[in-house]
Amino acid sequence: MKSRESRKIDHIKYALHLDDGPCATGFSDVQVMHRCLPQVDRRKVDLSTTLPGVGTLSSPLIINAITGGADGVKRINEKLAVVARETGCAMAVGSQYGAVRKGLHEDTFTIVRKANPDGILFANVSALAGPEEAQRAVDMIGARALQIHLNSAQELAMEEGDRDFSHWLEQIGEICASVSVPVIVKETGCGMDREDARKLLEAGASILDTGGAGGTNFPAIESCRYPEGNGELSRWGIPSALSLCEVVEARGWQQGIIASGGIRTALDVFKAQVLGANAVGMAGNILRSVQERGTRYTIDWIGRLQEAVKDFYTLTGCTEAGQLRQVRTYCTGDLAAALRSLSYGKKC
Repeated sequence: MKSRESRKIDHIKYALHLDDGPCATGFSDVQVMHRCLPQVDRRKVDLSTTLPGVGTLSSPLIINAITGGADGVKRINEKLAVVARETGCAMAVGSQYGAVRKGLHEDTFTIVRKANPDGILFANVSALAGPEEAQRAVDMIGARALQIHLNSAQELAMEEGDRDFSHWLEQIGEICASVSVPVIVKETGCGMDREDARKLLEAGASILDTGGAGGTNFPAIESCRYPEGNGELSRWGIPSALSLCEVVEARGWQQGIIASGGIRTALDVFKAQVLGANAVGMAGNILRSVQERGTRYTIDWIGRLQEAVKDFYTLTGCTEAGQLRQVRTYCTGDLAAALRSLSYGKKC
């Protein structure tokens, strides 16, 4: 079995190599009603949003957790931090579990705060971390919030992965009760259903990151590393749009929700916010952009994406995030069928 450091390098290599999916996100099934008389001044559109305990984010886009914990990725995290600084995006680092437990490669995380001294950063540990380890992860980068990532399908796909998830909820509750910042519980690509979302909120989570299927596929990445494992895990998960609807059902519209999982365009960002997300996480496509096209290109691309989101606000008569609740939508295809089957009384 490979070391933790080599595993992190493999994750980057295969994340850059593999396409999104194979599951569809479901956002193409979300249709938004155009307003031919929007009656707003686009110049007054404000994309700022809020997250409970974190405060105001100038952009709804979060550069989500992707890497850290190996010598070869320190420079990547530095570039991502520069992109976050220049675009006003919050940023989450990858798992700090090895750094807080064994003191490994802390510099691959602290570089993020050095490159972005005033930015909003999120620390990241697994549900296996103890409360003191979780707090060390927060202190390491001066984080505004702590992500706890849930990756059971990935663990099952890994030769060296964990197999016992029986104490996760209890451990999450202990972390929530002890750390000095709000806790974000984040799925890593298989989604959340409403029942688990409610359990996480009862355990003390302030924010839920829906992490649905359709984007960067960690079971598929692990299948590249360990072909003898269960390859069907790469097709497992709740599509991102449905996962978002499930969490909104449990938490409430824009009540501390980050949508993620294959969100790639300005229209995806807008649809996620209309459905009830405060903010939207992107990871794999931003990683690919900084590695293949560079920091400057990525900064400009995110700037164009943010401006495009303003266009969709304008075309639905909205100038700020709270007004998106009035936007009318309907759903088609598999998402509509899923919502009917799961007994939603929703506008979508």
